[in-house]
Amino acid sequence: MDDASGSKVVLPKRFHTQVEVRWSDMDAFQHVNHARMVTLLEEARIPWLLEPGRPTAALGTGCVLADLRVRYRGQLRHEDTPLDIAMWIQQLRAVDFTIGYEVRAAGAAPDSPAAVIASTQIAAFDMSAQRLRRLTDAERDYLAEWLD
Repeated sequence: MDDASGSKVVLPKRFHTQVEVRWSDMDAFQHVNHARMVTLLEEARIPWLLEPGRPTAALGTGCVLADLRVRYRGQLRHEDTPLDIAMWIQQLRAVDFTIGYEVRAAGAAPDSPAAVIASTQIAAFDMSAQRLRRLTDAERDYLAEWLD
């Protein structure tokens, strides 16, 4: 991608996925409802982190959401579907990690302002012991590939 001066712009490494907006995601003001946006973020991280074969797939059977932050910079409507959701790792620690999100309407340029900026802190959890667990080396290595 080139900037206005013709120089190459290098965007940071992001996992991109598209998520469809459903009619039921809309509120009375005809934009995506806040609670539904949180669900769309959850749906976006599934193919990145929880698909079979991913080093982080085991988190699907044991993780907890420790923190959630969502900031709205613009409206998203049904006609903006499918939403482009870019994700990366903002922070990586022994038992948890924080995911950054940028949500844009379909067809928006990757360097355009995001309509939604969010983050979720997710902690690995041992369901049988009912306590936090350390991320495995394979999980940490995979997540570190997306660290920004």
